[in-house]
Amino acid sequence: MAKRGVLLANLGSPDSTEVGDVRRYLREFLSDDRVLDAPKPIQQGVLNLFILPFRPRKSAEAYEKIWTDEGSPLIISTYKIRDLLAERIDLPVEVCMRYGNPSTEAGVRALLAQGVTEIFLIPLYPHYAMSSYETAVVRVRETVRQEAPHVDLYVQPPFFADDDYIEALYKTAKPFLDKGNFDKLLFSYHGIPERHLRKSDPSKAYCLADPNCCEKADPVHATCYRAQCYATSRKFAERAGLSRDQWFLSFQSRLGSDPWLTPYTDQTLEEFPAEGVKRVAVMCPAFISDCLETLEEIAMEGKEEFIEAGGESFEYIPCLNESEAWIDVLVRFVTDFESGRLSA
Repeated sequence: MAKRGVLLANLGSPDSTEVGDVRRYLREFLSDDRVLDAPKPIQQGVLNLFILPFRPRKSAEAYEKIWTDEGSPLIISTYKIRDLLAERIDLPVEVCMRYGNPSTEAGVRALLAQGVTEIFLIPLYPHYAMSSYETAVVRVRETVRQEAPHVDLYVQPPFFADDDYIEALYKTAKPFLDKGNFDKLLFSYHGIPERHLRKSDPSKAYCLADPNCCEKADPVHATCYRAQCYATSRKFAERAGLSRDQWFLSFQSRLGSDPWLTPYTDQTLEEFPAEGVKRVAVMCPAFISDCLETLEEIAMEGKEEFIEAGGESFEYIPCLNESEAWIDVLVRFVTDFESGRLSA
């Protein structure tokens, strides 16, 4: 009889805020062909000549602003999610990070050591993108194939429009929204280069060909990050009873000079006050756990940019983290897996 186990996969963090650890983490992250997707010689040239000599120190300073006595907020939150889920189900649950520690190999081996013969992978990414969901799934598949080719791997699909996920987002945000202290709710999603969107388009002709392409239903949306971000925002706004002029969507964390998905979050926050948006609430649905991109880039830098531009009130709404509503969603995912609703 098969023995099942659950593997939670998140992005990862450096082992510490030391520059060397940050450099090691960035090297692994940016050497991923699904993240910095240039030919290998160009990728490594850019990485070694223009990024690694300068960015690690700046990133280390940013990590120091959010680091806790226990360590990285993302790592801590992911382990708490694991422990809370394990209390609710009768299956072993382990954690792995796409970059850094615990590695993908460590997570898979921890399940194998417990005799698991069927692994249910839950990438902690609600939306499909080659640089997040796809690379995590591919890495786990490769590892399982190398470590234990007899083991079956099942994967949770992106859940960007799942009703329970939307409800969990709503329950997390409701205490902040109920204050009514905002002129507009800003959904800030992690950005990706436009070329990533086109690469993930199976038709190679649909994405970004029309400014309103994400508004029309189409099969390519199964792998379209932008369309999925809009779907999450629309469903959340409907659940929260927000009119279309009460919310806005933008993309953060761009890197390099190539075109990335727009509008950009930093520019949006700087422009809002001049447009009469003096009070803003911001949430980041692409992230399950709060991390550098939410705590430092949005809650700290974003707030500073908004206030300096003339804004009066900035409210950051935390990610799902280890909230009870989110654990409920994970329990349902596992129940669906155990009932045979997913194929290997």
